[in-house]
Amino acid sequence: MAKQYFSRRNLNFLLKEVFDAASVTHHPEFSHIDAESIDMIMDATVQIADNISEPIAQEMDRKQAEYENGGVTVHPKVKDYVTAMGDAGLIGAAASFEVGGSQLPHIVNAASGFVLSAANNAVTSYVGLTAGAAGLIASFGSKELKDTYLPDMYAGKWQGTMCLTEPQAGSSLHYITSSASPMEQDGMYKIKGQKIYITCGDHDQTENVVHLYLAKIDGAPAGTKGISLFVVPKFRIENGELIDNDVKTIGIYHKMGQKGAPAIHLQAGADDNCYGWLVGEPHRGLTYMFQMMNEARIGVGTTGAAIASTAYYAALEYANERPQGQRLDVKGQDPNAPQTMIINHPDVRRMLLFQKAVTEGSMALIFQGAKYADMIHTTEGEEKERYQLLLDFLTPVIKTYPTEMGLQSVSAGLQCFGGAGYCEDFPLERLYRDIRITTIYEGTTGIQSQALLGRNITMKNGKAAMAYFEEVTRDMKAARTYDDLKPYADKLAKYAQKLQEVTQHLIGFAMKGDAERFLSDATLYMEFFGTVAVAWQWLKQATVAKEALVTKNPQGDELAFYESKLHTMRFFYAYELPKTEGLATRLLDDEVLTLIEKEKEILV
Repeated sequence: MAKQYFSRRNLNFLLKEVFDAASVTHHPEFSHIDAESIDMIMDATVQIADNISEPIAQEMDRKQAEYENGGVTVHPKVKDYVTAMGDAGLIGAAASFEVGGSQLPHIVNAASGFVLSAANNAVTSYVGLTAGAAGLIASFGSKELKDTYLPDMYAGKWQGTMCLTEPQAGSSLHYITSSASPMEQDGMYKIKGQKIYITCGDHDQTENVVHLYLAKIDGAPAGTKGISLFVVPKFRIENGELIDNDVKTIGIYHKMGQKGAPAIHLQAGADDNCYGWLVGEPHRGLTYMFQMMNEARIGVGTTGAAIASTAYYAALEYANERPQGQRLDVKGQDPNAPQTMIINHPDVRRMLLFQKAVTEGSMALIFQGAKYADMIHTTEGEEKERYQLLLDFLTPVIKTYPTEMGLQSVSAGLQCFGGAGYCEDFPLERLYRDIRITTIYEGTTGIQSQALLGRNITMKNGKAAMAYFEEVTRDMKAARTYDDLKPYADKLAKYAQKLQEVTQHLIGFAMKGDAERFLSDATLYMEFFGTVAVAWQWLKQATVAKEALVTKNPQGDELAFYESKLHTMRFFYAYELPKTEGLATRLLDDEVLTLIEKEKEILV
C-alpha cells in the first residue's frame, strides 16, 4: 500500500466546502456530471496513483532515462501509466466532447493533477504535456490536424510536447532561428532547427511524439511577431503508415531531479526531410503557445504544492516515530528517562506547521484559479471578462508561490529528518531535488515576478487588480461574521493596504519611464504579494472551518480536522504574514544596489 502523500479529507474540504466544485454542474457545459461523479473521478485518480504511479516513484529516480543507440529509454511502467490515464479519460479531462475530451470542470482536473503529482511528480509530465499540446491543436488547429492527432493523443498512444527553447534563445524567444519553408501543399512546411530541454521529447514507451514547435516562416517579421506554431511529429503519416519525419534526438540532459522524465536535445531537418503543419494563422505562434504555457504554469504550481504535500506527510510520519531527547519542560533532565518523539519539540512542530501552511495554502490558491477558469466557461459578458481578468492576474502567483515556498517547505521537511533526510533511505532527498526545477519551469520566478508587477498590476488600467482586491475584501467581510476571526480579517486588511502602498510607490517609477528601477525588485514584490494572497486563502478556509464548528457540531476526527485548520491559519498569520514587513521596508527604500553603475563595476 502506498504511503500517505496527500490528505483526501483536505482535498474534499477544498473541493466541496470551500470552492463547491459541484456548483458548476448546473450549467450545460458540465451538466453531464454531479457531485457523485466528481467523487468517482477522484477515486479513479487515487487508484491510478496508488497502484501505478507511487510504487515506481523511487525506481524512476534511481534508474533515470538514458539516451542509448539513438533512442531514449525510460521506465517501462510509463506506458502503463499513460494508458491508464487515457482509458480513464484523464488526458483529455479538460477538453470538450467535440474533440474527444471528458469536459470536466477545471477544479476537478486540478485536484486530479495534484493527487497524481504527489504520488509521482516525474511520471505526470508525460500526460501533462500531451494534454497541453493536444489542447493547442484542439483550440487552433484545422479539422484535419484534430482528426489526425487528437484521438491517439487523448488515448495515451502518442506523446505531446512543447518546443520553444533553442541553444541561443532561452526565455527571449524572439531570438529563435528554427525555420519553416512553405511547400506546395497548403499548410505544410519544411522545418529546420534545434530545440533543447524538451521534456518527454522522445522515449521508447510511445508510438509517436507530436511536437508543438515554434519556428519562423521564411521572410517573417523580426522578433516575436514573426513566430509561427507548427505540429512537427516524430513520425509523419503517409498512406496510412508512420514514416520517419527527420526529428532526431542528439542528446539527453542528466538532471538534478525528476530523472524519470527525460529532457531532450532535438534536431529537426538534419537530412532536409522534416515537415510540419501550420497551426492557426502565420506569425501568431507565440500567442497560441501562451495558452499552453499558462496552463502549464498552473500545472507547475500544482506540482510544487503536490511535492510539498508528499514531503510534509513523510516528515509528519517520521516526527511521530523518531525518538530524540527529552521535552525541554522536564525539570532536572533524567538521563534514565525515555526519549520523547521529536514531534513534541516546539521547533519541529514549527517546521511541520510551516509545511502544512504552505501546502494547504498553495492548494487553495490553485483551486481558486481553477474555480475562476470554470466560471469563465459558465458565465457571459462582463462577468466572464471579470473571471478571465482574475485568472490572468493570478496565474504568475499560482505558479510562483507553491514552487518557491514549496521548495522551502520541502527543505523544512528534510530538516525534520536531520541527517537521515539527506540519504536515499528516505524520500526527502529525492523530493528536494525534484521540486527545485519547478521554480524554473515555464518561466523563472524572476520572469513571473516581472509579469505580475510589470504587466498584470496595470492590466486594463488596473481593472484586474481592483477585481482581485474586491475578492479579498468580500472574504474578509465573511470572516468578520465570527468574533474570533475579526482580528485576522483586520490583519489581512492591514497587510493588503501595505501591499497597495508598495504597489503605488513602485508604479511611480514606471510612470517616470524608469523601467529598471520599477522592476528591479519584482521578485521581492512577488514574495510579498504571494504571502498576502495565501493569507487570504487561509482566512477563507478558516471561515468555512469556523462555520462547520458552529453549525455541524463535529466530533472526533472531524473536530480535530476543523480545529487544525483554524490553528494553521493562526500560525500563518503569526509566523508568515509578518515577514512581509521586511519586504515592504525594502521595496519602499529609495536606495537600490542592484542596478548597473556606469562608473564602476561592483561584481568582481
